[in-house]
Order: sequence, then C-alpha cells, then structure tokens
Amino acid sequence: MTSPPTDAGRATAVRRSRTPWPGRAGHVFVAAYTVLLIAFGVVPTGYAIYYAFTDGGGTFAGLSNFTTAIDDFRFGPAVGHVALYLMWWLVSLVVFVVGLALLLHRMALKGVSKALRFLYYVPGALAGAAGVMVWLFVLDPTVSPVGFLLRALGYHSFGEVIAPGHLPILFTLIAFWTGAGGWIVVMYGALNNISADILEAARIDGAGAWATAWRIQIPMLRKWIVYMVILAFAGGTQLFVEPQLLSQASNGVAGRDYSLNQLAYDFAFQNNDVNTAAAVSVELLCVGLVVAGIFVARSGFFDAD
Repeated sequence: MTSPPTDAGRATAVRRSRTPWPGRAGHVFVAAYTVLLIAFGVVPTGYAIYYAFTDGGGTFAGLSNFTTAIDDFRFGPAVGHVALYLMWWLVSLVVFVVGLALLLHRMALKGVSKALRFLYYVPGALAGAAGVMVWLFVLDPTVSPVGFLLRALGYHSFGEVIAPGHLPILFTLIAFWTGAGGWIVVMYGALNNISADILEAARIDGAGAWATAWRIQIPMLRKWIVYMVILAFAGGTQLFVEPQLLSQASNGVAGRDYSLNQLAYDFAFQNNDVNTAAAVSVELLCVGLVVAGIFVARSGFFDAD
C-alpha cells in the first residue's frame, strides 16, 4: 500500500503541471547556439563535402579532387609549413600559457594579478587582421618601436626580418600575442577551482612551489590543457590571415601558397577550381577530427574525475 503524497510532493506536482515546457530557458539558450552552429558550421561543411566529391557539373568525381590537390607541387611545401608552425605554436602555447597562469595564481595575493590578466587579454580583443597589421610595423626596423633591438640582432630591413626561414617563428609570435591571453585567463580560472585544502596539504608536506605545480596543479589542469591543444591545433591548421597579409605587404616574400588555406583560396579564386579548394578544406577537417579524437581517447577527456 502506497503512502499518500506529502504537501511538498503535491506542491511540486502542481508546479510541474503548470509548467508546459520544463527547462525551457535552457532549451532557448541551446537553440540559439544550435541555429548558429547549423548556419555557420554544419551547412558550410556539407557544401564543402558536396563540392569535394563532385566536378564542376555536379557529377560525382570520387577522389579526383583530392588527388588533384595532393599532386599539386605546392601542396607538400604547404603541409610542411603548417606542420612546422603547429609544432612551435602548440609547444609555446602549452609551456608559456600554463607557466604564466601558474605565475599569476602565485601572485594573486600581491595585487598585480588582475592588472596582468587584463594586459594579457587586451591583444585578443583585436581582430586577426588588425593584430597582423600591428606586427607589420613592429617587424619593420625603420619604424618599429623595438627597431634598435632588431638592428642589434643584425636586421636592418623588413625583408631581412621576414625571410622565409623566420616565418614559422614570426607566425607563432603573432598567434601567441593575439590568442594566448584568453587561454591564460581560462587556465587561471581552472587553477582557482583546485581546492585550497589540497594545496595546503602539499605545503604542510614540504612541497615547494615547483613541486606543487608539477605534481598537483599541472596534473589537475590536464583536461583543460588537452582542450586548449585541440582547439589550438584546429585553429593552427587554418593558418591564413598572417601569411596572406604578410605576402601582400612584402610583395610575395611569404608567398600566396604558404599555408593550406592559402592554397585552397588560390584554387578557388585564382584557378576558379572550387571543387579542389573544397577537397583541401575537407582534408583539413579530417585531420582535425582525427587528432582531436586521439587526444580525447588518450587523455580520458570525458572520464569522471
């Protein structure tokens, strides 16, 4: 025999019966994101896949567009350029973002942490093209505010600074300057979620700042670091704005086909070959998904702590 419902149970049932759409506020927020995701993510991806597997007349072309892209003499060097840039970019991001976040967390009681976080984040407020334009002036020894440093290093002209061998480092500096600030703030917030009792226990056990960071804080940031690496890798494969603007400003020193995205742009708007350009885009999508899947699987990203 079941017991009669209590007054609290009756009140809950009444509230539920009066709510025609439970959780509607959350659904509205999710719906807004879903609309944008479909409009600017799913639909363009579907178009790219369609064009990648068809020819100019809309006939199924198999993998011919992919082979055309891979057989192009510019494809291999572009892959090498992007791979070298990604190596520098991801290593610098992990090392310096995590290091600076740990440093800011240690300085939290000294009154300068908030100011530094704001300063780190300011460059990220600039659009990618605007950030590159700032760096075009910084890298020109004749007008740069750090021109004395460039000249001391033996660079006396803009062309010497942006020599092809320097481009991966330069693109890494630009990307770090514009994108690292936001990640520093994210890592700082993740560090604040670590229980103070854990850190206090480590201090009582005699762990210094280095030991605490290496054995406690960094392991507890693992999932955030993996998340950062996945998004940074996906963004890094899309390298376009920096070499494109640098190529225009330097009369082709960087080249119009330095990166894979530039090569796709050249296929589409110089060769009028949208299908091969779409094939390059789909290849980048596949690489990003595979790398993300490997990181998620190996890191236990979705495992409960």
